[in-house]
Amino acid sequence: MRVGSLGFLMQVAAGFAVSTLAVAQTYPTKPIRFVVGFTAGGASDITARIVGQKLTEHLGQPVIIDNRAGASGTIAGGIVAKAPADGYTMLAGATSILAINPALYAKLDYDTLRDFSPVSQTVSMPQLLVVHPSVKATTLKELLALAKAKPGELNYSSSGNGSSSHLAMELLKYMTGINVVHVPFKGSGQAMPNLLAGQVQLVFDPMPTSLPHVKSGRLRAIAISTATRSPAIPELPTVAEAGVPGYESNLWYGVLLPVRTPTVIVAKLNQAINAILRESDVGERFAALGAEPRGGTSVEFREYIGAELIKWNKVIKAVGIRAE
Repeated sequence: MRVGSLGFLMQVAAGFAVSTLAVAQTYPTKPIRFVVGFTAGGASDITARIVGQKLTEHLGQPVIIDNRAGASGTIAGGIVAKAPADGYTMLAGATSILAINPALYAKLDYDTLRDFSPVSQTVSMPQLLVVHPSVKATTLKELLALAKAKPGELNYSSSGNGSSSHLAMELLKYMTGINVVHVPFKGSGQAMPNLLAGQVQLVFDPMPTSLPHVKSGRLRAIAISTATRSPAIPELPTVAEAGVPGYESNLWYGVLLPVRTPTVIVAKLNQAINAILRESDVGERFAALGAEPRGGTSVEFREYIGAELIKWNKVIKAVGIRAE
């Protein structure tokens, strides 16, 4: 290589480094759109609003929540996948959007690992198996016995076909042989009122939206979906402890950007989110919801998503469901 050519390449590299640094120092210069794939009031929405509010404080620009509910979050996923890769459109990633939908839908407007740049996981949380007080069961064994004695007579709600709440119940059905009827809604914000009104009898629902109703006595908690008990409600057994060994269903959330977003922007947002998750008031808010702050690097989040894709693909094939 000629000396002149080498000098030119060095000048280009130096110029790129300067421009990259400038992007990192000035970003963001306008409001950021935070797309949530579910209705207001659900676990994904609540989590996004906590993180979004704090990001507004850290970044000095408004983070605006944009609820785009429908098709278990696929609408939101498609919007962000097609958005400009400039750091001003973020996805409130969730288990269903990123790990479940690819196994349910024959065609999606996005590919989880190809079309997004993971920023950071935010929290993980269990779902509670809760029933309306009219249901004559206080334990999982009693509920399973009731469902087997009255096949097809109990209805369960979910936040949508193919959602995490749907898959959690279908997994329980598959492992126990019970027959309860699925009634899907557009988000937990719609599913929960129908359960409270007694129009459906049971649901697996994220802890942030179900625990307050358990504490008020409007719903009865039967079991928790994760492999271990939650500090938020330590007296409640896991599904596995209560009679279905090996059962586990975990929810997780995180922040993602369109692929090819500059790495300096990804890094700046990752740093901000990890700092936010370490703040005591944020930890207290999530703890009250039964959620556990996670954080970590963008690489770690990508690896975790990949593992979850494999896990839920196996579950969905075993259960044998497809998106309608």
